[in-house]
Amino acid sequence: MTITRFLTGITTSGTPHLGNYVGSIRPAVRASLTPGVESFYFLADYHALIKIDEPARIQRSTLEIAASWLAAGLDPERVTFYRQSDIPEIPELTWFLTCVTGKGVLNRAHAYKASVDKNTATGVDPDSDVTAGLFMYPVLMGADILMFNAHKVPVGRDQIQHIEMARDMAHSFNHRYGEHFVPPQAEIEESVATLPGLDGRKMSKSYDNTIPLFASREQLKKLIAGIVTDSRAPGEPKETEGSALFQIYQAFASAEETESLRKAYAEGISWGDAKQTLFERIDREIAPMRERYQYLMDNPGEVEAMLLAGAAKARAIATPFMTRLRHAVGLRTLSTGVEKSKAKATKTAGASFKQYREKDGKFYFKLTDAKGNVLLQSLGLESPQTAGKSIALLQQQGSDALDSLKDALEPITDVQAVQAALEAIKAA
Repeated sequence: MTITRFLTGITTSGTPHLGNYVGSIRPAVRASLTPGVESFYFLADYHALIKIDEPARIQRSTLEIAASWLAAGLDPERVTFYRQSDIPEIPELTWFLTCVTGKGVLNRAHAYKASVDKNTATGVDPDSDVTAGLFMYPVLMGADILMFNAHKVPVGRDQIQHIEMARDMAHSFNHRYGEHFVPPQAEIEESVATLPGLDGRKMSKSYDNTIPLFASREQLKKLIAGIVTDSRAPGEPKETEGSALFQIYQAFASAEETESLRKAYAEGISWGDAKQTLFERIDREIAPMRERYQYLMDNPGEVEAMLLAGAAKARAIATPFMTRLRHAVGLRTLSTGVEKSKAKATKTAGASFKQYREKDGKFYFKLTDAKGNVLLQSLGLESPQTAGKSIALLQQQGSDALDSLKDALEPITDVQAVQAALEAIKAA
């Protein structure tokens, strides 16, 4: 059976809320039970340092998020569950990737651009209050993913750009130092809801409109009672479209339950009764987890032990992999002898491979000469692994591999140029 690696993390910057649960925690726990999947779940405390300067808050959030995942059913025996800062290889890999990532790529990152645009609009220096941490955020995220060669990364649509950047980093490193990284793919789950908050905007700590995931029963009821609704009286038909209350209910309810509330809306259910229905449905799902969550919060030593065990599991992969990468870039012991530079030999070939994904969802690669002219072009392939293996075959076997790959290639217009380029790369 082919094993697919999934990787996801949550930044330890606050208390988990219902939006985190339906958008990340619940689908992640379900995915961890899928056969043929190797899952990596981490607490992104390095990322938290970019926007949080309260040490106690980061520590508290790390415990809350870990306890939330575990209470929701994540089994540390089935997955690799770790704290980002317990893996020292991650910041080391971040530096390696920094050295192969163009500044222009990072200039286009959404978070950085948003800060620059905001500063420009207010007439201050474009980089005012922009830290290098914010600017380098995509590289650290790339290291999180590439350290474990994750095939798929579940993200929202606003995070797709970061996965594409991680793919670029993988290609850039592989081109310089050989095939070490699997270019990851974004896994977009259209069925996963983005919850509105108490005021109808996206549920977010930034808007202070969240419902804590493990609020007490009394607090949960009180917060749900505060969800903004319109002024329609009992008996008046109500619209489900744009109703934050209905959207939150839909994220927890079955299709039958959702249809029942939709009908009640049309028949003029009172907002008080609708909120009571929502409260009962959420509490039914969350209540069984509360006791486990509270136990873990009261016993942080047990959570710490699980995270350290997960870190040992993660480092069993990361440490030897980092040793290999250090050797690949030239950080080697001198007692083994000094090799001649392969990088220069590759450059003299004047040709290079590029791997990429098109809008049709398929994966392609091409061979270009020193001037960027396309010598060899693939057809659309179903996976990045297939494209990567084809490139590796051409690098290892040179023109001898052309016959075995002919069904994956467009017709070659200049056979001699292609053969010469491939043989030069093979020799290098």
